[in-house]
Parts: sequence; structure tokens; C-alpha cells
Amino acid sequence: MTDIVADMTLDCTGLICPMPIVKMAKAIKQIEQGQVLQLIATDPGSPADVEAWSRQTGHELLDSEEEGNRYVFFLRRSK
Repeated sequence: MTDIVADMTLDCTGLICPMPIVKMAKAIKQIEQGQVLQLIATDPGSPADVEAWSRQTGHELLDSEEEGNRYVFFLRRSK
């Protein structure tokens, strides 16, 4: 378990691709630069999707963990 403190949490439990990414892209615009968004997802494609999205957008993927059937990601808004 990480000790990163999130400024906002987005729960996308039960949603399938592309909805977690769509909602995450919208949510990260609601926080300030440097703040952290926590994303919770259950879609098995989420780890690859979030990593690719982070690389393409420049937002920093701080941590990702698998907790049973849930995936938890922490992303820092970079711009």
C-alpha cells in the first residue's frame, strides 16, 4: 500500500474501456498542476491504458497497485 496522498479520487469500478481513461482525462483537468489524482478501476486493461495515457499526455504515473480485482493508480498533473 502506498503512502501517496491523493487530492482527488475517481472511482471507475465496473466501467470498461475506454470509460476509465475518458473520465480520468476529464478529472485531471479539475485539479491543479502538481496535485495527485487517484484512479480506482476494475477493467483488466487499465494498467496498460493508464501507462500509455500517462506517457502520451505527460502526466506522471506515480504508482500503480493491484488490490485483488481492483487497480489503483496515482497520477500527478504535470501541466
